[in-house]
Amino acid sequence: MTKKPHSGRRPAGVSKIIIVDDHPIVRQGLAALINQQEDMEVCAQAADGREAMEQIGKLKPDLVTIDLTLGELGGLELIKNIKSRYPNLPMLVISIHDESLYAERVLRAGARGYIMKQEATENVIEAIGKVLAGQVYVSECMSDRIVRSFLGGTAKTRSPSVNSLSDRELEVFRLIGQGYGTRKIAEMLHLSIKTIETYRAHIKFKLELDDAAGLLQYAVQWVGSQS
Repeated sequence: MTKKPHSGRRPAGVSKIIIVDDHPIVRQGLAALINQQEDMEVCAQAADGREAMEQIGKLKPDLVTIDLTLGELGGLELIKNIKSRYPNLPMLVISIHDESLYAERVLRAGARGYIMKQEATENVIEAIGKVLAGQVYVSECMSDRIVRSFLGGTAKTRSPSVNSLSDRELEVFRLIGQGYGTRKIAEMLHLSIKTIETYRAHIKFKLELDDAAGLLQYAVQWVGSQS
């Protein structure tokens, strides 16, 4: 029988985990998988960054799993916020987004691992265990790529790529692809319209796009490919 997540005291040796994901079904499935383990339990679930910060402050978990798509406060920003306030709290990203684009970003932001949802059912317990043990978890392919990059062996490419965008530019690009206009994006990210317009200009320049229509088309196609 699946253990029920609870707060408060825990048995010795059991690691408390908070799941942050905006999809209830995903949270429930992940919680059921984790709660089957004798040495792990889900002590709380959160649908967004604000709720996650509240739960972390109250429950002092041993690990937090984070999805990157969380509405107003994206997963990358949440990781940075958690790292700033709780520098020793391990974080594992579980996301649908392409590992090759996001894994290095989340590690730089302060997370200790990245696993794609497509493989989470098979490998998530291993990933959680490694991160709890102080190790870093990424796929073998991604690990090789990071090592090559560190050693300077990654070839530079001249073609425009979403990889060239900063974390904030990528967040704006994603929201454009989801159909949000400049004013709404400014509200969601708590930034000025002028700042969002500046980000849009930087994105167009980096991706070698001529106009707003080209940016929108590219962004919509990219969001569709990520889904």
